[in-house]
Amino acid sequence: MRSYHFRLVFAILAILLSFSAAIAALHSMSTDYSSDASHKMFDDFNKAFIKHWKTRTDVEVTIRHAESKPGIPLGANIDGLDVMSLALSYDPEILQKASKFSLPDWQKSLPQKPPYTSTIVFLVRNGNPKKVRDWNDLANPGIEIVTSNPKTSGDARWSYLAAWGYALRQGGGSDVTAIEFIKKIFGNVKTLETGTHGSVTTFVERGRGDVLPIWENEAHLIVKEHGGDKFEIVTPSLSILAEPAVSIVSDVASRNGTREVTKAYIDYLYTLKAQEIAARHYYRPRDERIAAKYSMQFPSLELFTVDDMFGGWKEARNIHFADGGIFDRIQTHSSVFH
Repeated sequence: MRSYHFRLVFAILAILLSFSAAIAALHSMSTDYSSDASHKMFDDFNKAFIKHWKTRTDVEVTIRHAESKPGIPLGANIDGLDVMSLALSYDPEILQKASKFSLPDWQKSLPQKPPYTSTIVFLVRNGNPKKVRDWNDLANPGIEIVTSNPKTSGDARWSYLAAWGYALRQGGGSDVTAIEFIKKIFGNVKTLETGTHGSVTTFVERGRGDVLPIWENEAHLIVKEHGGDKFEIVTPSLSILAEPAVSIVSDVASRNGTREVTKAYIDYLYTLKAQEIAARHYYRPRDERIAAKYSMQFPSLELFTVDDMFGGWKEARNIHFADGGIFDRIQTHSSVFH
């Protein structure tokens, strides 16, 4: 039986590019290949870019992955990284506190918004027996939700904030109504896993629960794995927009003499070829032409950002997930914690 282990992107994904076989040390970061879905996408990005760069410059370029464990910030004892992709917008703040890192112009190297996005959808049993259509259905009696703890799972924080944003957008929505809405949802959570891997295993492999809030790309991969006869995907009317950051580590690229190729790598992510790769891996492409081609795969929905709805990740984290925050207070009212 397959063990599922997905992420929107790596907690931190670093791509090191070199013109020779001499690769800078990655120290404490793992360079082992992962089963992560985004790792496979970057494999395809890398192969396509290597061919592109060879055709353009007649120069062979070597690309290697490195990643941290999900949810664990990048440590200070790392050097030699040229391009980085981060799952959460507050990760750059963590990196900038690392003593060996200086990250000037962290986002200014991007030619536009991040090259691909994702959002939270619902994975339900085939036929959708509980008729789950939107976030309000997750608060109904008789629904069993499988999810992980937002205190210990970054992915679960996105789902929590998506539900909170939905509540705020309803007529008469306020922090008071949102708290009551979240209480009802977590009242329907019978088993709260510590991480995404546990919640996916519980829902998919153990057959427990009626609905699993999950990243859109992960939902598609699970349906694909099972041939579409066990699960289906429900896209809510409104959800949260995730925009993974992709940028050059400016000082490192300049020191390594790889700034031209690292900049070209990021620019390449916006080409039709790379946008097609992102869509094939079930990430929403930015390019309107590719998005139109995959419109059946990605139903339209209203999206909001963490910045717009919560004032940024730092603010959301402090208010909702810090010790003594809103989620801690909600725990005292939910039977799943007792």
